[in-house]
Amino acid sequence: MKKLAKTLSCGLLAALMVLSIAGCGSKASTTGSTSAAASASGEEVTLNALFMKQAGYSEDDVNAMTADFMAANPGIKVNVTFVAYEELEPKILTSAQSGGYDVVLGDCIWPAQFAKAGLVLDVTDRMADLDTSDIYEGALDSTKYEGRYYGIPWLNDVKYMFCNTAMLAQAGINTVPTTWDELVADAKILKDQGIVEYPIAACYAQAECLICDYTCISGAFGGSFVDADNNPTLNSPENVAALDFMYQTVADGLTNPKSLEMIEDDVLSTFTAGNAAFALNWTYMNASMNDEAASSVAGQAVIAPIPGTDKAVSATVNGGMPLMITAGSKHPDEAWAYMSFLASKDTQSKYCADALPIWKSLYSDPAVIAAGGEDVVNASNTQYQYIVNRPQVAYYNELSTEMQTELQNVLLGKTTAQAALDGLQAQAEELAKG
Repeated sequence: MKKLAKTLSCGLLAALMVLSIAGCGSKASTTGSTSAAASASGEEVTLNALFMKQAGYSEDDVNAMTADFMAANPGIKVNVTFVAYEELEPKILTSAQSGGYDVVLGDCIWPAQFAKAGLVLDVTDRMADLDTSDIYEGALDSTKYEGRYYGIPWLNDVKYMFCNTAMLAQAGINTVPTTWDELVADAKILKDQGIVEYPIAACYAQAECLICDYTCISGAFGGSFVDADNNPTLNSPENVAALDFMYQTVADGLTNPKSLEMIEDDVLSTFTAGNAAFALNWTYMNASMNDEAASSVAGQAVIAPIPGTDKAVSATVNGGMPLMITAGSKHPDEAWAYMSFLASKDTQSKYCADALPIWKSLYSDPAVIAAGGEDVVNASNTQYQYIVNRPQVAYYNELSTEMQTELQNVLLGKTTAQAALDGLQAQAEELAKG
């Protein structure tokens, strides 16, 4: 799935703070008594749902899913609105309390801040109706805040490693690296033999994509940004080692120096032009790199799990998007029925060509394998077992902004990993108090 920089503007932060104050001291009901009464009276219930138009399920698929739902639930009408990713959050912030939308699609880094601000409903009791043991744990955890669920996973995505195996074969390397040490060793061989000047392309621009790549590498080194109680752990030895590793690959000329200006599409174009052997990116890159009309490496590269270390087999960052019920919804029961229908095994197995299911058991389904592609399904079934979520804390956006600046300063050689992460640890501890 294509991912864009995900940082709140100052104006949106201010709006969130206002809504947070407005929501304090009251807990939105999840009983749905109003909607139940409306259904009992035989009146048609109308839901408004907000989705993203750019990635994952196509608009045609979402409209078809919705039509399926309305056919199975003739008393419920659903109006669907599609907006660009950049418009999702502003619309949620301005309409959640009023119930302008009943069901909203959100980024996996939003549930904590929305929950704290009272913008979305606690659906923990409703989740008891689902077989959550069959949902990938990392995807499920992205909907939690302080041990409670505030949404249901729906649109799955994580980062993978993309590897040009034709370049490796040219260098006499016959296997895809499974550890970061192996990848670096392979990259040095490729560089020394003149096969590719900069073997690694990375999303190291001062944007959310830098946090995503760091999450993958830190996780593989055994690090995390918060502990089990959401206390900041940014300056742990594992996180320092991961950031030192990233810097060293840039300093050694293994990672393209232009990576410090690259976001995901830049990495894609660099890789498909044949100017990189290794890259981390979201699922959408697989189809693009194999498009013979647009890629010079079609058929030469593979999608694979991200390498690990002796601390972890692999690690990837969650880029999924959950469905949530707004606090102002007048019809939470019907909203939940719609959400759970979209996320059901039947629906997700039917519409899986552009987005793979949240359900582990479907990854052995021949129909899912055929529609999603055997290479993607197999890589995903492995990679989804090693999902790392960015911190599920209400202050994440402020933290991310600070991290983007400090991490890039390290990669530019302006400061050390230890100094940068010590500073970020102090800032995170202050943010956590607020």
